[in-house]
Amino acid sequence: MPIEPLFSTPTVKLPVMLVAEVQDSLLVVVHDLNRLDRLLAHTMENLMQRFTAASENLASPALSDLDELRQVRVALHSAVTELQFQDMASQLIVHTSRVLQGCAYRLAADAMGPEDGEAVPFVEEVPDRPNPVTQDEMQAGSIELF
Repeated sequence: MPIEPLFSTPTVKLPVMLVAEVQDSLLVVVHDLNRLDRLLAHTMENLMQRFTAASENLASPALSDLDELRQVRVALHSAVTELQFQDMASQLIVHTSRVLQGCAYRLAADAMGPEDGEAVPFVEEVPDRPNPVTQDEMQAGSIELF
């Protein structure tokens, strides 16, 4: 009489087509997140151009009126805050993409196994930390400019 283990790992059998559809959907989301990251990077480049223009305006001797100087400082402050947001958003997008891609490949490998002659894609282990960015809001604060 076989001895049953005290603790067994529960398993769920899923139809291969369902697993394939879920994997495809996860990889589409990874692709969309990568596109979002590129859009954010493009926006960051635009913000850097504005930041540079504002810095040049601040150094202009024509800026003698205090109200104009205050407006330029507000613009610089906003630009720097937005640049910090892009960096945090990009880190979170990359992390989320890795997690989703890892889940997609693991799901396929566990459900279907490797196909004959097909190399199993290398995917990093799913990170233990929930996300690399712990800040969840942007507030004004002291920052060091270049």
